Amino acid sequence: MKNSFERNRFKAIGLLVMVAGIVCFYFVTWCLYGEFTAKNWIQLACFAGVLMILYVCLLSYFSRILSEVENVSQTMENVIDNNVQLVSEEYREGSVGMLYTRLCQMVGVLQESRNKELKEKIFLRDIISDISHQLKTPLASLNVFVDLLMDDRVTEPEKQKQILSEASNQLSRMEWMVLTMLKLARIEADAIQFEKKKGELLPILRQAGDSVRYLFADRKQELFIECKETATICCDGEWLTEALINLLKNASNYSEEGKRVWLTVEDTSAFCRIYVKDEGMGIDEAELPNIFKRFYRVHQEVNPNSVGIGLSLSKSIVEGMGGSLKVRSEPGNYTWFILTFVKW
Repeated sequence: MKNSFERNRFKAIGLLVMVAGIVCFYFVTWCLYGEFTAKNWIQLACFAGVLMILYVCLLSYFSRILSEVENVSQTMENVIDNNVQLVSEEYREGSVGMLYTRLCQMVGVLQESRNKELKEKIFLRDIISDISHQLKTPLASLNVFVDLLMDDRVTEPEKQKQILSEASNQLSRMEWMVLTMLKLARIEADAIQFEKKKGELLPILRQAGDSVRYLFADRKQELFIECKETATICCDGEWLTEALINLLKNASNYSEEGKRVWLTVEDTSAFCRIYVKDEGMGIDEAELPNIFKRFYRVHQEVNPNSVGIGLSLSKSIVEGMGGSLKVRSEPGNYTWFILTFVKW
């Protein structure tokens, strides 16, 4: 963005100074010699020439500085109006160089803030869309159940009890899904601060196991916990327990009756690794990259009441505490979920 205001003002001031200098030179010479000889005219011409050369040099230098400032201004305009990516340059000396350096830093901060805001908007939109989409089916089912009971289209007490039981299941499913989605949203939005403390790992594993014993008992499955009492881990115990509960429920859901599930630990000076192993149906290699996505289910026919966000929540919890969650599986034989926490 070029503007001639400063240039014109510099030219006017420069010409005024030059004329004033020539007039002063003339009057000083007149006062000293009382007359103006040919020699004095030559001196005056030389003095005017020097002033002109100095004026041109200063104007050229001033114009170059203004051009650099105008380039910085044009760059700012392109960034603001056209969202042009700012090209970083090597640091330069001088005020203009410092101005451009500060501009690069400011634009970097603004672009990072803009990208973060955009990600948060997309995340909020996706969360709302996911929740509304997942609530449609249970809400529709509840409406059907209510209509059947209110219109007295079901008169048999046994069938009424069955409908109420199914309605209760749908309500429980909705409650669990909404609460889980809110937890997931808070974790991914960095709204939860994990209180990581170093402590014994075995009590955490036992608490997670006790929370799903009823599920394993109903399916005649066995859960084994293999962990040394000296094993330690730095984590938020409550959140790690919830992550393990989700993984254990997943192992139970995708294993047949009578199968076994293990919680085993590999504890070294460098890391602590927890394995959740099952003897279930396994996962095809092509499906592995997708299993931690929200609402993704590998086997739709298994546990139709499952929503498909337990694994996503577990992964967010583990990674939020600085760990990693990986999966290893062989179709028809086993699935391993591996939680790794580095100790240093």
